[in-house]
Amino acid sequence: MPNALIVWGGWSGHQPEECSEVVSKMLFEDGFDVRVENSTAAFNDDILSGMDLIVPIVTMSTIQKEEVKALCSAVEAGAGLAGFHGQMGDSFRDAVDYQFMVGGQWVSHPGNIIDYRVDVTRPDDPIMQGIDSFDYHSEQYYMHIDPSNEVLATTTFSGDHASWINGVVMPVIWKRRHGKGRVFYSSLGHVAAEFENPAMRTITRRGLNWATRKAA
Repeated sequence: MPNALIVWGGWSGHQPEECSEVVSKMLFEDGFDVRVENSTAAFNDDILSGMDLIVPIVTMSTIQKEEVKALCSAVEAGAGLAGFHGQMGDSFRDAVDYQFMVGGQWVSHPGNIIDYRVDVTRPDDPIMQGIDSFDYHSEQYYMHIDPSNEVLATTTFSGDHASWINGVVMPVIWKRRHGKGRVFYSSLGHVAAEFENPAMRTITRRGLNWATRKAA
């Protein structure tokens, strides 16, 4: 049975506790032994050493140097890292090692909650299989992105809310490697209710499972 650690906290507007409950239930249904903590103090060697999957659900918070070092080391050694929206893409603004591992960092969402299109770019990938491009209502994330990411879906900015980014194509969903670990990220999921979107829920669920440490 794979083990998963969910750590929630930070800005309450992203409903971290509610999102952790949704993710915990999904992982439990998929056969995981799930541990849930609400402090970054859980990012320590004693806890992380036994984890196959780590899911940060933390926005705009801080993390101690020894905690981020332990987290990055665990992923480099093979633990999976997976998450969504600002809960993983805007967790620790002063922790560049963490951002390097995630493969991106949120910087803006012009227009706030708007309608936009998610374009599937890798329909052949198992995470995206059977999912067509779809409309979405949420924050359209503008991010600083690592060019080594394997991008699975994108969105195109209209320029209606920031004219100078008209036509910019931005990654929405990607996967990558960090050392021996697999990393999955989706910018969808502002609040827990967004998991009611079938495409978003399926993609996130598959991404969590894909990132999990694989048996040797």
